[in-house]
Amino acid sequence: MSALRLAVLALAAATTLPCLALAETPAALTPPAGLKFYSPPAEAIPGTPGSVIWSRKLVGAAALKGAGSNELVLYRSTSVQGTPIAVSGIVALPKGTAPAGGWPVITWAHGTVGSADKCAPSRDAIGSPAYKFNQAPHRMLNAFLKEGWAVVMTDYEGLGTEGPHPYLLGLSEAHGVLDILLAARELHPEISKKVAIVGHSQGGQAALFAAAEAKARKDELELRGVLALAPASFMGTLFWLGTQGGDPSEGTAFPALFLTGALAGNPDLKKEDLLSEEGLRLFPEVETKCRVELSKSDSWGGLVPSKMLQENANLTPLMAELRKMHPGDLSIDVPVRIVQGLADERVSPIQTTMLLEQLISKGAQIELRVYPLMDHFGVLARDVENAKNWLKDRLK
Repeated sequence: MSALRLAVLALAAATTLPCLALAETPAALTPPAGLKFYSPPAEAIPGTPGSVIWSRKLVGAAALKGAGSNELVLYRSTSVQGTPIAVSGIVALPKGTAPAGGWPVITWAHGTVGSADKCAPSRDAIGSPAYKFNQAPHRMLNAFLKEGWAVVMTDYEGLGTEGPHPYLLGLSEAHGVLDILLAARELHPEISKKVAIVGHSQGGQAALFAAAEAKARKDELELRGVLALAPASFMGTLFWLGTQGGDPSEGTAFPALFLTGALAGNPDLKKEDLLSEEGLRLFPEVETKCRVELSKSDSWGGLVPSKMLQENANLTPLMAELRKMHPGDLSIDVPVRIVQGLADERVSPIQTTMLLEQLISKGAQIELRVYPLMDHFGVLARDVENAKNWLKDRLK
């Protein structure tokens, strides 16, 4: 389709009644090679959330080895500010032929890798800074494929694609997690509407937000349950704790990432009003380095936490934005399973216990699974079989 034709369609969409928007969504385009895949022409982006911009076969480290096919997909979604955007992700199908009724599908929400585009799971490569973290869930995801479940994996808004990554902003994450399901079904109608959401760490928090958002999408999907492993919570408290202390800490990378999410969510917040001179100097690295690089001594890991912010900075608007990231106020109407390792030093068992109590108070039906000896990443490997058994009961 020519650029002129796309421009005409975009103009028509802007001047036509909303009920005609679906008809004005451009057809999927031929994808370019290399990293240009992640940068579509501006006129190709407006359209129905979840519709496909383009796709291509995926090979390499990012692909799931247990899949019959892996595809890299660029699909339309909605930004945290409510504007049309392109989001990247992966669609993996099981081996063999789809059963009657189609393949049930797991939409996976990944954990923290950073905000730089190179860290996105769909861009993963051997030796890349985020490789270890992007590979961590593959054992579990390959096990899901072996069960005959399709797996879709969003990169999230602004991770891999243009624009900032609104780290831990729940609605943004939810859009990415849910819209890729529609993109996958456009590519493969043999994928059923039976869905479970699974995520770890940042992705555990994202999975909970997506489950709450899914209530408004019951015509598009049939959500059977949500599984959150070590879900992130209480970001305001973590930010405050992460900016205390008099010795350099690799953990200072996390408050820096929290801040990127808050700034993306609230344009009235200005980093110049919050960060110290050293913090401002380091801030651009958030968009160029993965989390593990940010934690090194030549980056945020070399900064004394108590020196990150200006001494008299007004933190009230920032803390209000960080509180919006906390999933404890969500209303979820499908079965929830939360997994926690008692040796986890990144998402503490106390945090998760408090989160569980808050969600139950909002009406959630929750099963908690605790692993006494497991740390933050250990639960991913330890819970594979138990996760499969729980999901089997939901997706049958």
